[in-house]
Amino acid sequence: MKNQWIEFFTGKVTVKVSGRGIERFLNVLTRNGLLIWNVKRHGTETITFTMRLGDALKIRHYAREKECSITFLRRAGLPFLFKRLLKNSGFVGGAILFLMIIMFLSNVIWGIEIKGAKPATEYQIRKELDKMGVKIGKIQFFVDNVEGIQRKLTNNIGNLTWVGVELKGTTYHLQVVEKKEPEKPEQLPPRNLVAKKKAIIASMYVETGQKVVDLHDHVEAGDLLVSGVIGKEGQTQQVAAVGEVWGETWYRSHVELPLKTNFFVFNGQEKQKHSLILGNLEIPIWGFGEPEFKEYEAEKNVKSIHFLKWELPISVGNETIRAREQMTRTYNKEEAENIAIELAKNKIKSGLDEEAIIKDEKILQKELKNGKVILDIHFKIIENIAVGQPIPKETPE
Repeated sequence: MKNQWIEFFTGKVTVKVSGRGIERFLNVLTRNGLLIWNVKRHGTETITFTMRLGDALKIRHYAREKECSITFLRRAGLPFLFKRLLKNSGFVGGAILFLMIIMFLSNVIWGIEIKGAKPATEYQIRKELDKMGVKIGKIQFFVDNVEGIQRKLTNNIGNLTWVGVELKGTTYHLQVVEKKEPEKPEQLPPRNLVAKKKAIIASMYVETGQKVVDLHDHVEAGDLLVSGVIGKEGQTQQVAAVGEVWGETWYRSHVELPLKTNFFVFNGQEKQKHSLILGNLEIPIWGFGEPEFKEYEAEKNVKSIHFLKWELPISVGNETIRAREQMTRTYNKEEAENIAIELAKNKIKSGLDEEAIIKDEKILQKELKNGKVILDIHFKIIENIAVGQPIPKETPE
């Protein structure tokens, strides 16, 4: 059975043979190993058949011996297709070049639209985008993805609450939400200031209201600090007590720190892999093989390819593989204690107001067990302990 693919790649021709002795001519071809098929008779002295291009070059010799005339009717297959392409190479090359130019231009940044920003903020955003390389005429493959652009803008421009970045075709669309100016202080209802926790009064500042405690007084949670009822007896009025009452409070922290810790660091070596992604199929185009490093972390970035305003089902993938090494950090007992104290301080501060300060710390208990320094630490904190509490309405008698 003839192989259709082989015939396509090698080429085939349809031959018309006329004359006497056609049957003997066909027998001669067969005996000499020339393969023919699709043999059809047209009258008594004419037949047509198909044969391979290589065999067609030998057929004239046998035709002269049998007094037959030969005409080649049709040519098909890759050799003839390639010949026609060469003849029309200018047109084909121009079409391919045109498509490549369109595809290239479809992946260039041609517009940046910013909505929701004041002129001064928009100027800052465009200036920051220029630093990142996001500007008209830049190829999209060489700039950060939209998540990276959004993150950098939010971090680098202080008056932005939120910025959304979206890429539509060749244009970046930015939707900006700016930080609002501080609102005017709300009108507070009548209230007292009470202690939110047990403390010893260290300092006070009362803007509105009548203080009912003094320095060095010991208060419990819920005790009245500043009254919102002011005036002389019989001529009182209720106001919103406003002020700060700083008290000395106490916290206890438990910390465990290993003397020996293993962690990973990048050593500067990396490998780049590039691939063409067609749907679920990923075709490597650069950076073949597995990395030589034993320990590594991989970060992958995928860029879509656009044609005009449409996103093609083709993407270019870039994978960065960074080598890492395991390091061992070892502390002596004194170093571990100092670091454990700092960790405990940071842990305490994370639960306090920004204005609170650590006055003193004292190690209550320490021990070395199972390769760890274990500390129980007592902290003295100076913080604002005053919180508002509404004054209950008086019920008429």
